[in-house]
Amino acid sequence: MEPVFAILLLLFLMIIGIPVAWSFAGVHVYLVWAYDVGSSTLLLQGFRSLDSVILLALPLFVLAGYLMQSGGVATRLIGFMTLMLKGRKGGLGGALVMSSGIFGAISGTATAAVASIGTIMIDPLAERGYPRGYSSSLLGLSSLLGILIPPSITLILFGVVTRQSITALFAATLVPGLLLMFGLLIYNKIMTARLLHETPERLAALRAQASTEAAPKAMIRALPALFMPVIILGGIYGGVFTPTEAAAVALGYAILIGFFVYKDLTLAKFKQSPLDAGETTGTIVLILLFSFMIGRIMVSEGVPQQVTVSVSALTESPILILLLVNAFLIFVGMIMDDVSVTVVIAPLLMPLMAAYGVDPVHYASIVACSVVIGANSPPVAPILYMACRIGKVSIHHSVMPAIYMILFAALPVMLLVTFVPAISLAFPKILGIYGG
Repeated sequence: MEPVFAILLLLFLMIIGIPVAWSFAGVHVYLVWAYDVGSSTLLLQGFRSLDSVILLALPLFVLAGYLMQSGGVATRLIGFMTLMLKGRKGGLGGALVMSSGIFGAISGTATAAVASIGTIMIDPLAERGYPRGYSSSLLGLSSLLGILIPPSITLILFGVVTRQSITALFAATLVPGLLLMFGLLIYNKIMTARLLHETPERLAALRAQASTEAAPKAMIRALPALFMPVIILGGIYGGVFTPTEAAAVALGYAILIGFFVYKDLTLAKFKQSPLDAGETTGTIVLILLFSFMIGRIMVSEGVPQQVTVSVSALTESPILILLLVNAFLIFVGMIMDDVSVTVVIAPLLMPLMAAYGVDPVHYASIVACSVVIGANSPPVAPILYMACRIGKVSIHHSVMPAIYMILFAALPVMLLVTFVPAISLAFPKILGIYGG
């Protein structure tokens, strides 16, 4: 009963506006009292868990993301994608999806993609005839591609709390991320045929404009930004450097192209970025600290095993078990942020997944897909709310478009990833970085 009350307490504290990190602290205090455990020992164990070389990647990737957000990377990506897809019906929406996916992969966070891509693209989409509610929903879903397409801060956190290889996790979610990107592109293509009423003459004019000499120039300007994921992922998968070293390379590269290539990164922006990154990183590290201590209490009290027994008592069908886990992850993702789901709920369900033969790396892909859906599903829907603020539209105009995108694009990908393990495990095994 105590674990159930602890989760309810966490949700209650978050709903009434207590910062997430301190909500976790409140749950920790409750569990220490409920189970009568020594807080000093837990605190020492929590700090030891934070003493991780892998965790150094977190502040480095966060800072690199802020520097790229200020350094003109998003602007060049959008310019290139827009010109490439301009002459196709729904091309501007497709440019938003691809720009968000690439920028999310570069920065590792959805919030950076929403702020950077949305600020530049929502108004042009509205001028082209896209409803703002639809555009904001598309922005919210596509920005979450950064959770699946590596490098991903969410996957780094999952690897730290579950002690899995970060490199293997990055490889496992790459194909699911590309599947979701293609799913959103196809959905946007179908929907814009109904939403937009463009004449063949208009499309021909746009195609002619895209084929002028501006296109090669846009590609040249975008090349430094496009090279970043190639350098980072190529280095990780090629064994040149570890994910932590890749984060340092990403930071150095962001400074280089921001100051000397695009020259959009000013000293004022450079000074502000570490402050913003420090605030974000500090919040996540506090959440991690309390989650480690909460996890230690739950493990010592046998809570994961109790969860396994309770769920197994409902049904013995592996298919139904996986569907129940999918539904539960989506549900908690609707009312908790991605960090909370990743560091608290995901480890709690790992013994259940192991009992039914689900590989931990495969499970990471399932969790990541659920976060994409949950973060855009009311009542909390933090990414969708942020996208609506950027898009200057009421959340009520974006809820139904978001639900349709989830039903016809994100949910099918999640089910495919859940029931076809090869989608997640084939690539890591081909690269020889995982043998599970």
